[in-house]
Amino acid sequence: MFAGQRFDGVVIGKVRRDGADSARKLAQLVHSSRFRDHLQLVMLHGIALAGFNVVDIAALHRELGLPVLVVCRRQPDLDAIRAALLERVRGGRRKWALIERLPPMRPAASVWVQSVGLPEEAVDGIVRRFAINGHVPEPLRTAHLIAGALVTGQSRGRA
Repeated sequence: MFAGQRFDGVVIGKVRRDGADSARKLAQLVHSSRFRDHLQLVMLHGIALAGFNVVDIAALHRELGLPVLVVCRRQPDLDAIRAALLERVRGGRRKWALIERLPPMRPAASVWVQSVGLPEEAVDGIVRRFAINGHVPEPLRTAHLIAGALVTGQSRGRA
């Protein structure tokens, strides 16, 4: 959790690898968080957690009443994602249909983004405001470092 550019706290939860529980689990984390009343935006580094647990960002937006911004370093290879989902992932057709219903990714401030509940003209400013140590917004960079340390015992330092 960030208050402006200040790192303010952490919430931790688990989702099923390649599962379908990410939006529900994220909503539960937010609803049970002491930070809930102060949140203004949910920012995700990519559309999927734990492999191919695709986040239904529209459902997350509806459940929380908060805008959701997805940030990726580079343009996703949708053909490769589609093939992987349809050929190798249980529930892949439903997950691909979910991705197809979402707003398309677009370039913004040296990264690729998609959002629900945010005016398009606000997205570039949000990314620039939080991209302090590189192109990826600081909340996502920090979350990536923490997640890496939780999984492997130490962060790799590359986020």
